[in-house]
This record gives sequence, structure tokens and C-alpha cells, in this order.
Amino acid sequence: MDSNFTSRPQKLGSEDVDNQSQARLVLHNDEVNTFDYVMETLVDICDHSMTQAEQCATITHYKGKCEVRSGSLSEMKELRYKLISRGLKASVDN
Repeated sequence: MDSNFTSRPQKLGSEDVDNQSQARLVLHNDEVNTFDYVMETLVDICDHSMTQAEQCATITHYKGKCEVRSGSLSEMKELRYKLISRGLKASVDN
């Protein structure tokens, strides 16, 4: 899978795209949480499908990290907080 993977791609020129800078929510590998737990959390927090969550969990496991979502900086910070509150490691890059 390519490193530009996003869960919610936006159309260029769309009226819904705001002028805020785009940020990326990145999930980091840990040795604590199970694949099932990570997948369930991505479905709950990031609105992933189960297949998408499985792919992100697998990429994170083998590559150490995976971009799981992109959007406005404020939205990605909020999602990061939710992931961290569930015991996952995540960061926001912009």
C-alpha cells in the first residue's frame, strides 16, 4: 500500500474543503494491543470499515506506523486524543 493512503480522500476544488492546513493522523505500532482491539478502535474512532482497519493494523505492525486518516488539524488532534485515550499510540503530522 502506498504511503499516501488516506481513509477519506477529498476531491480537489470541493466546496467542503476548508482553508485549514491538512493534517495526517498516524497510528504507531506497540507491543501491547491485539490486532482485534486495534481494528475495533479504528472502526469506532476513525469510521473505518473492518477491511480498512485490518489493512491499517497490518501495515502498522510491519512498518511501525500507518496514516489512518487525514483532515483538518483540529479534527485530527481530536481523533488522536480519542485513540490515545483507548491506549493506542498515535501522532498528528501536518
